[in-house]
Amino acid sequence: MTEPPAEPRDDAVVALRALARRVAAAGRLDPPATDPWLASVVQTAALALDAEAASVAVHDPATDRLLFRAAAGPAAGAVVGLSIDAASGIAGYAFTSGQPIAIADVQADPRFDRTVADATGYQPGTLLAVPLADERGIVGVLEVLDRRGGSFDLRDLDLAAGFARQATIAIRADRLGRDTGTILAAVLRAVDAATPERDGDPASAVLDDASIETLVSAATTDLADTDDPIWGLADRIARLDTVDPELTELATEWLDALLRQRERTTRGGRRGSARG
Repeated sequence: MTEPPAEPRDDAVVALRALARRVAAAGRLDPPATDPWLASVVQTAALALDAEAASVAVHDPATDRLLFRAAAGPAAGAVVGLSIDAASGIAGYAFTSGQPIAIADVQADPRFDRTVADATGYQPGTLLAVPLADERGIVGVLEVLDRRGGSFDLRDLDLAAGFARQATIAIRADRLGRDTGTILAAVLRAVDAATPERDGDPASAVLDDASIETLVSAATTDLADTDDPIWGLADRIARLDTVDPELTELATEWLDALLRQRERTTRGGRRGSARG
């Protein structure tokens, strides 16, 4: 009979929770700007569809924006790193509606948002946009621009859908690799594998899957609360990388002052309790 996993020790959960919050915050503070696999997908899509350019924009739930993670074509370097509102433009239409779309005259389409075109200097003529979707939802958009042989047709949309599936798989895999619970479980398995046997008992060094799941669950429970103000703060700090360095330093000094005030308040409360 298999015994249920032991209750996690408080000190282990505290340590894991501290690590979990740092891992989760790091993922929000330093999202990947580009991805080699996504880059190969857009390059191949542009080649297969005989198009001038292509791009993949990935949805960031924290900001509700589409971030361009990979691009191919004349303005590729300028496109990567840009972001637009998730409901903006033709890409936003494909993302929010979940419908692929082909546009024969982009400049005349009322859904066209000039933000990216003006930022990069590349003005598309024809365009197709395909949502990056699977059974779990929509994670972004694949766009292919300016087919050399004329407008995009239904066959092109079908072909682009195949590349969109590849991009979706790559994005899901990337997010899984950065998932806090996955990282903690991998750390626990690595630590357990390096733990020497105790009293000559090989089983004593083993953390089974159930025990690891219990520990990870206990450490990440509070991370599920997306309304926690700490994540709003993390999202704002993440955007400081585009701000003047002096303003970033000012924000750091303000946070340090806030922490010092909290420490003084905590110490004062403890002294008051001791006198009482």
